[in-house]
Amino acid sequence: MDLTTVAEQVRAADVVAIAGGGTHWEVGGPPPAGGEEVAAPVGVVAYDPADLTVTVAAGTRVRELSVVLAEAAQECALDPRSADATVGGTLAVGLSGHRRLRYGPLRDRVLEVRFVTADGRVVKGGGPTVKNVSGFDLPRLLVGSFGTVGVLVQVILRCQPQPEVAEWSVTDADPFELRRRLYRPSCLAWDGYRTHVLLEGIAADVRRERQSAGGEPSTAPPEWPRGPHRGRVSVRPSAVRELVPVLRDTGVRWLAEVGVGTIHVAAGTEEPLAAVRAAAERQGGWLLREAGAPDLDGFGRALPNLALQARLAQAFDPTGKLNPGRLPLAERVRA
Repeated sequence: MDLTTVAEQVRAADVVAIAGGGTHWEVGGPPPAGGEEVAAPVGVVAYDPADLTVTVAAGTRVRELSVVLAEAAQECALDPRSADATVGGTLAVGLSGHRRLRYGPLRDRVLEVRFVTADGRVVKGGGPTVKNVSGFDLPRLLVGSFGTVGVLVQVILRCQPQPEVAEWSVTDADPFELRRRLYRPSCLAWDGYRTHVLLEGIAADVRRERQSAGGEPSTAPPEWPRGPHRGRVSVRPSAVRELVPVLRDTGVRWLAEVGVGTIHVAAGTEEPLAAVRAAAERQGGWLLREAGAPDLDGFGRALPNLALQARLAQAFDPTGKLNPGRLPLAERVRA
């Protein structure tokens, strides 16, 4: 499927349900029922390792992109929980991966986007250079928009050399002290008792950092919380420790990304997630539903940028045909 075909599908549809890899269907609001299912093209369009950029169709699986980049000893730190996720779906949902502490948020990977608007136009935003600052920042606007602004069809992503060494270890040391002691760890994942440390880089540097952190080498990353009902808490990094008593009282399984402010939670029922959400909101944060919890609103309290997001959706999609329901855009007027 090419860009022209996607544009024609979107133009002709009354309601568009954007289909990716299906790995993020439960995140946030539910996908629209009865809409015209539209999928982005697939494949790596262009790749020049010397430029550290890759042009890829948005329907391409992250796993497939990683294989292409690995041939040149490079990577793109999208880091979705499932490598079966598509590039476009990962960006549209906007969930940064476990290496955000070192590499920054997901939106920093995107240099250029091509997307289809609700009236079927193909629009380009951004540029293929790392220091592109011209025009409106449409690439970052699309990240986390849940497909309500446009249908991502092609992107140019920033790549980076693969680290010489990537090594997990486990320690009983205080994760907040480790954060101050270590130089650019990729991840500090803390379950309240033990801290899982991911160090990446040149072998000699990783070895020195590992010695500074202490602990035991681990052959695998930590197990992220599993359960039929899951969510992702976002609070200021300093508030993570303050939420620990609530997390323990509710009995949720949890793992916090120290230094980032993200806490992954899972439970057998949805009530514990509701209690954790209430505690996060008291700290000025929120909880995004990732799976299950059908009676728990996807986003909870009104998002701080909701009014702005609604204005953008109104400008790009005035009839509300693109992925209705995925974001809480009550202010948007449907025709």
